[in-house]
Amino acid sequence: MKRRDFIKTSALTTVGAISVPNILTASQKAKYSWKIALTWPQNMGIFVDSAVNFAKNVEVMSGGTITIRVDAAEKHKAPLNIFDLVRGGQYEMGHSASYYWKGKESSTVFFTSVPFGMTAQEQNAWFYFGGGMELMDEVYAKHGLYSFNGGNTTNQMGGWFKKEIKSIEDLKGLKMRIPGFAGEVLARVGASPVNIAPGELYTALERGTIDALEWVGPALDIKMGFQKIAPYYYTGWHEPASEMQFLINRKKFDSLPNELKEILKSAMLNSSFMMLNQSQHENAVVWDSMKKEYPNIEIKTFPKEVIEAIKKATLEAYEEESSKNPMFKKVYNSQKEYISKAREWTKISDLAYLNSLE
Repeated sequence: MKRRDFIKTSALTTVGAISVPNILTASQKAKYSWKIALTWPQNMGIFVDSAVNFAKNVEVMSGGTITIRVDAAEKHKAPLNIFDLVRGGQYEMGHSASYYWKGKESSTVFFTSVPFGMTAQEQNAWFYFGGGMELMDEVYAKHGLYSFNGGNTTNQMGGWFKKEIKSIEDLKGLKMRIPGFAGEVLARVGASPVNIAPGELYTALERGTIDALEWVGPALDIKMGFQKIAPYYYTGWHEPASEMQFLINRKKFDSLPNELKEILKSAMLNSSFMMLNQSQHENAVVWDSMKKEYPNIEIKTFPKEVIEAIKKATLEAYEEESSKNPMFKKVYNSQKEYISKAREWTKISDLAYLNSLE
């Protein structure tokens, strides 16, 4: 399929298409058995649900013509290697987060979330109507992959810390699990960022391998038990809208009949939409009960001095990487231009409404 045709039909496919039980032609008889590898362990709730629901929808809509086995991280034991598992053909698909592949191609960070970037609403608008999908396809095509939105966590929390952060000096030498471009930013202000697989986070924090970590938000964080070790829970700055991804081996996808391609795209869009709403709901429910059930948790916001230093380091990092990588610069400029327009509407609509309630 031509790149633009693939992107355009993906963006315009409606969630309502999920209600169609079977759009395959009567002549379609071949059966397909696919596998999808997850970065997430089996107990990772919202993330795993997105992939499981996708697989179920594909089987129902195709009338069983295509089935997809969901393998959590415990099965394939390579949670941060989904990119290569799918590119190499060991798995037809993967569910992960684009910014994990920063070491392969730095521009991939923009397709998950970047510090001081877009909200979930703004980001989805950029993806589907502002050229984001085309740019993402341009980045992944050279690796023999398709990438499709896999569900948004909404604004993530800033992390769990064993000690309170009172100044920028408190970040110096701090060992923190934080992936993506945010890790590079923290390194610029003196922290020591590391990337650790989800299933190993609690143990790393408990044993002192790291001093702090960010994961997602209350719905997933509380289940991990981080509050037992690091009671300071900070609001976010680094991932205002974290989009997961479905990775697909390009040759495998292109070999499918058109009917099955449309089914896969519809099911991915549905899963992305449902994960966004599930994240919003579960975070709200857990946040409501968290302070009563865990009185030791102290909710904090980073001091203005810290935020200003981090923001300055972020802008410097963007400019430096843009000077080295034309593709990074291209995607960065696209997001920067889009957010300059979208943010004004966000302020006068959502922000003004929330401020009016105070």
